[in-house]
Amino acid sequence: MSSDVLRRLYPEVEPYESGHFDVGDGHSLYYERCGTPGAKPAVFLHGGPGAGIAPAHRRLFDPARYDVLLFDQRGCGRSVPHASIENNSTWHLVTDIERLRAHLGIEQWLVFGGSWGSTLAIAYAERYPEHVSALVLRGIFLGDRASIDWFYRFGASEIFPEEWAKFRRAVDTPGEEDLIAAYYRRLSGPVDSVPLEVARAWSRWEAATVSLLPDTERERQSAEARNAIAVARIETHFFANDCWFEPEQLLREASRLAGIPGVIVHGRYDICCAPGNAWKLHQSWPQSTLRIVEGAGHVFSEPGITNELVRATDMFAA
Repeated sequence: MSSDVLRRLYPEVEPYESGHFDVGDGHSLYYERCGTPGAKPAVFLHGGPGAGIAPAHRRLFDPARYDVLLFDQRGCGRSVPHASIENNSTWHLVTDIERLRAHLGIEQWLVFGGSWGSTLAIAYAERYPEHVSALVLRGIFLGDRASIDWFYRFGASEIFPEEWAKFRRAVDTPGEEDLIAAYYRRLSGPVDSVPLEVARAWSRWEAATVSLLPDTERERQSAEARNAIAVARIETHFFANDCWFEPEQLLREASRLAGIPGVIVHGRYDICCAPGNAWKLHQSWPQSTLRIVEGAGHVFSEPGITNELVRATDMFAA
């Protein structure tokens, strides 16, 4: 195949196993396994935090060469309790990944993460490097104050001023600059008391800015009550707590990735997560290869990003 032919997702594939896994703390995670049992093990980490897995995520891996675990993180998707922020932090999730690995009897696996999933993948790999054979990361979010401020204080707001105005109006806080705190106050109560329009406003800001061109279907999905409530509650919970990281922790501890090969894929015009994040991670991790995709934003479904991700999983399968 010519190297200039864009790779696409693999054909649709159904899980060969699915169910729920009790991780304690009152949480049970929905999971599925796809591909060929006993083939190269991999785990897929979805974005958000607060989103969930989707059938298209299975198609990033060659089903003949991979045995992939996909799961909904705490409070997300089909995991229960839905939209829960109790006992839900970055380090709870890192521990969950390790529990799943041990439960499956896997010694090492490829860790794939996009957006928030990239944050989680880096955090997991820095804590358990001996169990990571390779990393494939997309749309790097470092979970630090600079990255959070770029999207929720000043940066993205200058590129999408009309969407930012809607985002601010939803919490009606004239003069207040900490919009994360303003949203969190309204969203952190009991799930059944969450003001739906506030949750939708939070979710819509993200949906309106993550792709290079407008995507009305993504914006429609972001307004669905179940999705909006989970994303808005869990994201504000994580970001109000600085994702439970020390300042610049992931970059400072990147030396722990030494010896782990990896591919970093990032859209040139990613407004959600600035390309500088990918560059800084690449500079801190010599074994990584950086692929900046021209004419692309944040989401994995943009053709250039899909191409690089599928090429990466194929390379590591070989």
